[in-house]
Amino acid sequence: MMIHAVLADDEVLARQKLRQLLRDEPEIEIVGECATAAETIELVQVAKPELLFLDIRMPGMDGFDVVGALAADKSLTMPSIIFTTAYDQYAVRAFEIHAVDYLLKPFTTERLRSAVRQALERTNATELVKGLGTGPDHNGTPYSTRIVFKSRGRIIFLPVSEIRWIGAEENYVRICTGTENHLLRETMVHLAVRLDPEMFLRVHRSSIVNLQYVKEVRNELNGDFTVVLVNGQMLPMSRSYRSRITERMIRS
Repeated sequence: MMIHAVLADDEVLARQKLRQLLRDEPEIEIVGECATAAETIELVQVAKPELLFLDIRMPGMDGFDVVGALAADKSLTMPSIIFTTAYDQYAVRAFEIHAVDYLLKPFTTERLRSAVRQALERTNATELVKGLGTGPDHNGTPYSTRIVFKSRGRIIFLPVSEIRWIGAEENYVRICTGTENHLLRETMVHLAVRLDPEMFLRVHRSSIVNLQYVKEVRNELNGDFTVVLVNGQMLPMSRSYRSRITERMIRS
């Protein structure tokens, strides 16, 4: 599948380098370049590309302003966004608006190729969703395949497939994998809508489990229910969720 792309960066040399690197990507066709935010908005509205390579610091408005303006145009199908920037402090915000990737200048050919592959996968997934007639998530994009956040001075790119369970702790959520856990300032409701319901299921008001790591559901002597994960971790399950998880495990 051919993807039409727009390059938006106020630096001519940066656009030239990106264009050169994209010559080795046969699925990408560049349909235009922009140097300002206003030009970017206008070109995207006219060309309607599937992919936008977007710098963050641009004359007039920044990259997030551009995304906001495009999202406000209800007649426009929002392109996938790959941010290209020299600043790392905007990464978490970029992924909160479901950017495909965040490339820090100077980036390598391999790093760009990885971002392009993700854009292709997202575009193909969106087309598949449309073909099946099933609904994507509330932002019109496929469910998140990874969660990006800052932890102890690092930017973590965590594949959702590695998450075993998620627990609520006041104004935070704890994301647990097989080897570590991370505390995020996030709500369960906001996080849940980003996760594929075929993979993740809420079993309690304070916990969500990844069904591929569920070993069994126990009926305790006192009438309560417990979800047991493959590593032996036990989580309480509300009665109202028992039928949902039983049905899902039977289906899988």
